[in-house]
Parts: sequence; structure tokens; C-alpha cells
Amino acid sequence: MKIENTNLESFIMFDRHSFHIGNKKLIKQVWTWFFLTVLLMSVFLLSVPKAYSMAGATAPIKKMLKVETNENRWISLGAGYRGTGLWTENPNSGNLNDGAYSNDNARLYLNGQFNQHFKFEVNTECFFCNNTASGENPKMSYNILDAIVKFEYNRYFNVWGGRMLAPTERGELSGPFFQATHDAFKTPFFSQDFSTKFGDGGAGRYGRDDGVTFWGNAEPGIIPGTLGYAVGVFRGLESSKIAGPNPGGTILTAARVTYNFLNPEKNPGYYTSSTYYGKAGDILALAFGMSYQKNGAGSFINRSDFLGFTGDLLFEKVLPKNMGVTTLNAEYKQFYANYSTAAFSDRDCFCMFDGKSWTVTGLYMFPTKIGIGHFQPYGRFTSVQPNASSNREEIETGLNYIIDGFNARISAYYQHGDLLMKGLNYAPGVSGPTLDVFKISFQLQI
Repeated sequence: MKIENTNLESFIMFDRHSFHIGNKKLIKQVWTWFFLTVLLMSVFLLSVPKAYSMAGATAPIKKMLKVETNENRWISLGAGYRGTGLWTENPNSGNLNDGAYSNDNARLYLNGQFNQHFKFEVNTECFFCNNTASGENPKMSYNILDAIVKFEYNRYFNVWGGRMLAPTERGELSGPFFQATHDAFKTPFFSQDFSTKFGDGGAGRYGRDDGVTFWGNAEPGIIPGTLGYAVGVFRGLESSKIAGPNPGGTILTAARVTYNFLNPEKNPGYYTSSTYYGKAGDILALAFGMSYQKNGAGSFINRSDFLGFTGDLLFEKVLPKNMGVTTLNAEYKQFYANYSTAAFSDRDCFCMFDGKSWTVTGLYMFPTKIGIGHFQPYGRFTSVQPNASSNREEIETGLNYIIDGFNARISAYYQHGDLLMKGLNYAPGVSGPTLDVFKISFQLQI
């Protein structure tokens, strides 16, 4: 199952002018913790039974999660969980603060098929799962994430309707569970992920919006490869008659085209993955996406249209002679939201990002299995450059332990940058110190 989204609380960016090593004592402390974690993980995993015994224990459960009358009529149930333990630098002392734990995602998946052409999908999520204290806004709730009715006629033309992901970038369409790294969402969000609610001042939640998407794929024959497309119309940002930039109720359009020059990507619908761990062979995918809404940014008094472009690249190579798998992810975004900076002082401002950003991630998965999985070191760099605010940068380095692809993974990683103090605030004059963060994350799906 392949139903994902982004997590607003996971979004991290960092300042381009604050790229320095900083406190040497802290850096030494972080890397000591990092290598101790890797060492302890290795010792534990080498001591557990081999992978076949674990597979034997879980196989009966997987069979019970799908009820099938025939190959075209079935229903299935699944679940996914992601969590993170994190330690953040104290800017006053230079030491790490006491650790905290974040419930990143907790989902239930329900998928089914009535016949060859009609299918459905319903997924739930723990929205803002860490906001449990009294007075926190938005408050934690467990609710519908996706609710989709699907008419899938053939590979060339299909229609989905309901609450779903808007087709724009690979990051959005891979969601948190099918990313190459755990803390993946670094660049500014499109409207439906920048928002925290549907309607009445909101534009969707966790990358979802209500609408219709047309999608399909074909081999043009001009050059070798597969062309995929997805075009959608959505509610977008909705404002009242007296607050917000869109009192007229204009709709949002989104589109994405992808060309796979080597092997095709096999995902449900128009969804994507940010890695395939080498199981799909060599992948070279280049994609472009866009989103537009008239009066989609700013405030009632200081409004503007919103237009966002994105381009992304996935290159994955299975090295010869069983030498492992290399993966490269790259993304560039250019957003146009030319509202006056006076809108940042307006309480009804839907202050979308205006500017450019890019990020690149390189990963290498070792071919030798250690314990029950494979180690995969990686590095990532992100630059976010608002037109009216301070720039941000982040460097990240980490180690994934891939146990069962996207179904079981542990990650330990270190981040250096200033988003923790700047956040999603793109107002003029925003400043904040560069901090160091160490995280250990877990992901499980059935």
C-alpha cells in the first residue's frame, strides 16, 4: 500500500550564511553518540536470529490482512508508524538538551477493489500527534487522511476523486513512508501542505485536498522510456468574505509529468517512491510539476496569486558485481507569491513561501547483509532562499539500517542548521542561531 503525506512538524531548513562547525565539544559529543548507536545497533543485530525466522513469524499475519473473493474483488487492511527520538543543542550552554520523543505518523490503511475498474482507498492519520497538552492549537486528532474512489480504465487514462494528494513533487507523492530518508521534507511546502485545515482559511492538510485527478502513462516512442502524467483540480485555499486572500472561491490546479528513461517505476496510481533499494533495477526519472491558484497567497488586504514550479530527479544504480546500490535524489523549487510584505502583519495572512529552494541527497546501500538488514550511509544538503527573508541551509549526514525496505527501517542522523529558530516564518528580518540536532528514527508498516 502506498498512501503517504508530509508532516508539517518534520519540515526543517537552514541558513546559508551560518554554515560553520561551531562548538567543537558539541560536535564531538554528537559524533560519539552517533558511533556508539551504530556500534550497539550492530552488536544487537548480529546477535538476533537470521531473517528467515522473522519472515516465518509475520507471514500468517499478512495473509489475514487481505480478504479476497477473486483477483478483482478484495479488501485489505494495513498500518504504519513512524517515531523519532531527538536531542537538540542548547544555544546557551552548547550542550545537548535532554531528549524528546515525537510520534511522527500513526496510520491505518484500508484498500479495496469491487471489480476490474472500480476501487477505493481510505486512510487515517494521527494529525498533529504530539499536540496533547491543554491549550495547544491545532489539537491532536485521529481522522480521515485519504478517502478516494478510483476508476482505473487502462494504463493511459484513469480518474480518482475525493480527498487525495495533489500531484506536484516527488517528495509529496512519496510521503513520509516511501522516502529515502526519515526526515525528508526540507524545502517549502505547496499550499495543501503549508495549510493545517480544510476550508475557512485552509487549503488542505498533509498534502491532501478535495478534488479530482486524471492520470496515466505511455511509451511515446520518440526516445526510449515511459511518460507519466497526473493533472488535478482541487478546492485549494478557501477564504471567507471578510478574511483571507481568496473571498471569490477560485480553485487550485496541479499537474506533474515524469519521464523514466530506464526502467519504469511501478507504484499505485500517480504515487512515487524516493528509492527502490535496487529492487526496480536502474532508475533515471526526471519530472516537472506545478500548482496555481488565483488569489492563493497573502491576506484580504495584501493578496496575490500563487504559482509554484518544481523539478526533481531520481537516479538509482545497481552496481555491477554485487557492489551495492547508489541513489541520488535532487529537487528544485521556484515559488511566486508576490504579496506585499505588509501582509505578514495581517492576522488572516496565508503567507506562502516566495523564492527558490533546492536539495540533493546521495545514498549508498552496502550489498552485505549484517544481521537482518543492510546499512545505508547518506548525506544531504538543502538551501532555501526566500525573496523577502533570510536564507537558510542545512547539512545532514546519517545511517539507515534497512531491515525490510519501507516496512522496517531504523535511522540515526545528525543535522546542522537554523530552522528550529526560523521555522516557516518568511517575514523580513527573521533571524535565529544555528543549532545541531541528533535523531534516531523508526519506521514500521504491515
